[in-house]
Amino acid sequence: MESMVILHELEDLLHGDNKNPHNLLGIHLIKGTERNGVIIRVYIPDSPAVFVINEKSGTRLQMNKSEHDGFYELLFDNTEDFFTYKLEIQTNSGHCYEVYDPYSFLPTVSEYDTYLFNQGNHHKAYEFLGAHQRTINGISGVSFSVWAPSAKRVSVVGSFNQWDGRRHTMRLLGSSGVWEIFVPGITNGDIYKYEIKTPSNELYLKADPYAFYAEKPPLTASIVYDHTDYQWADSSWLEKRKMSDLHNSPVSIYEVHLSSWKQVPDETSETGYGPLSYRDLADQLVSYAKEMGYTHLELLPLTEHPYDGSWGYQVTGYYAATSRYGTPDDLRYFIDKCHQNNLGVILDWVPAHFPKDGHGLARFDGTALYEHEDERKGEHLDWGTHIFNYGRHEVRNFLISNAIFWFERFHIDGIRVDAVASMIYLDYARKDGSWIPNEYGGRENIEAIEFIKQLNETIHKYFPGVMITAEESTSWPMITKPPSSGGLGFTHKWNMGWMNDFLRYMSMDSIYRKYNHNLITFSMMYAWSENYILVLSHDEVVHGKCSMLSKMPGDYWQKFAGLRAAYGFFYGHPGKKLLFMGGEFGQFIEWKYKESLDWHLLDYPMHKKMHDYVRDLNKLYISEPSLHQVDCHHDGFEWIDCDDKEHSVISFIRKAKDWRDMLIFVLNFTPISHHNYRIGAPVQGFYKEIFNSDAEIYGGSNIGNMGGVEAETKPFHNKPYSMTIGIPPLSVLVFKPMIPNDKGM
Repeated sequence: MESMVILHELEDLLHGDNKNPHNLLGIHLIKGTERNGVIIRVYIPDSPAVFVINEKSGTRLQMNKSEHDGFYELLFDNTEDFFTYKLEIQTNSGHCYEVYDPYSFLPTVSEYDTYLFNQGNHHKAYEFLGAHQRTINGISGVSFSVWAPSAKRVSVVGSFNQWDGRRHTMRLLGSSGVWEIFVPGITNGDIYKYEIKTPSNELYLKADPYAFYAEKPPLTASIVYDHTDYQWADSSWLEKRKMSDLHNSPVSIYEVHLSSWKQVPDETSETGYGPLSYRDLADQLVSYAKEMGYTHLELLPLTEHPYDGSWGYQVTGYYAATSRYGTPDDLRYFIDKCHQNNLGVILDWVPAHFPKDGHGLARFDGTALYEHEDERKGEHLDWGTHIFNYGRHEVRNFLISNAIFWFERFHIDGIRVDAVASMIYLDYARKDGSWIPNEYGGRENIEAIEFIKQLNETIHKYFPGVMITAEESTSWPMITKPPSSGGLGFTHKWNMGWMNDFLRYMSMDSIYRKYNHNLITFSMMYAWSENYILVLSHDEVVHGKCSMLSKMPGDYWQKFAGLRAAYGFFYGHPGKKLLFMGGEFGQFIEWKYKESLDWHLLDYPMHKKMHDYVRDLNKLYISEPSLHQVDCHHDGFEWIDCDDKEHSVISFIRKAKDWRDMLIFVLNFTPISHHNYRIGAPVQGFYKEIFNSDAEIYGGSNIGNMGGVEAETKPFHNKPYSMTIGIPPLSVLVFKPMIPNDKGM
């Protein structure tokens, strides 16, 4: 029998080294001088007998067994016609089952797909890589494809073949590095991995890098989830988004870690409590965020990750929505509900590093495939993770396609790109001698910079109106300028400088603030150098940094008053807003990722009043054009007085496109009230006090200005008019001049 086959191909197959098993197995035409026909060959180890069922003729013939265990063949003489057939396979237990032969199908991946992928220009590589349900010649199944160029052999394994890597070995498509096989009979919900034989003959079991779903941790297998019949109901939202002007619109973001926002009893959890599902969150979180006046939700990473303690930042399944809260369609339902309630959704996205877990991307085919070989470029030593090789076309393609995937398949409205500084600096968190300079001898990661530019340009091309935010902690210039102008192309940047100065200032006892007045005013020196988001994020309320409320000095009353003043400055300062969950009602303890927020605190008056205060700040921010309309240009802001460090009082004007839509902010950062305090005023008339953080409804002492004050014709602070006001302790006051408009007011 072996005379009919290429002996070395059989030998390679038996040793697990055959890179094109379809050339040997399946149905093939035989032409010779003595006989012609069609031959079928199969390799099914541990099976005592295999039969071929010709679906056209209905015949059932037993295959000839080789001396090599599991290798069978059957010759059909005097025919040159291929036909559809099934295999009837007997098991050692005496059972039989029927399957279509996976080796009788042509490749399901086109040469054009692999060409674009190898060039780094396939923006939707997830459409052919990974697991995809298909129907070929009326036969349904799943096509699997994976990039593993250095592997000696790749097999898809799962419960459908008893996790036997000998059963469904894949074929390598030319020099693309992509392996492929179509397996009939597999459907949504089937569990699988790839068994990879490395160049050093080790066997790895790897999850699919392009899997759309995965087992719930601590299990790590991929799950076929290609088919979705989810019907979106957010078309009007998506159309509106295309035309949106984010820079001149209100953006108030509620940052949420889904596992710990709110928990419910769960007997399977070690703590007795577990997170809400995506569908429960669609009801509870969406209604809460809407009630609080937020415009967007920003979710800590929802891509699959094995370790809860990473908060999602150590990703193993970049295309898989974590199964902790439900299925991918459940997440679609959640996002759809957000859009139906005028809430945008931003996902934390992590292209800066990935963990070393055995089932993940690390040493995927036995080589440094997604990462660099040299740890001086390929490892974040502080984090114990790998760094992507941004210069490799296929790696860049993996990441850019992934971002496109979340926008296209899940309708998200933005991504926040984590740890950009660690990407663009080769010496990030490294000592001298532990990093490799670029080709010009510099510290800039040129490959990462080019990747970021390509990423941002590609996203903007497909999805106008979405947010792409950089978490970047250095003074790298033009982060939010387009690549055509020499920038990186982000729409927004987290303002880490403001955050550090602001929290340092607010955390010190008020008696020392006059000596550090610049901490509260310096940000205006660079406020318009980028399109900033002011952030009070999760990173500021963990690891001993204290909660927002606990950062405030003083007694119980002063802590709440100080936090109200802090938030008042936060909302009055130019820039979009982001506040981490729990901060809105004065969570006392630090955030704990394993535990729910302390929602019971809302039963206490001061916490409930803080909650209402933040809600009303959001409403003020959204309703007043001056707080968002000219947010990215210095024309939208003007100091009245930034020099009264002795009293730790500042005052400024926020302006809209229509000059009459202006607000005056006065902030007092000490627990001492001031009477007959004079500030300059830009126009004559009555200034209505539209917001006072010291109001009793917010927990304050109810010191105010009886609804407003009249400006006098008395120049002050380089303004033609001025007014005398009372300023409560630790407070923010907001005044609006009553200027008649074209409609009489």
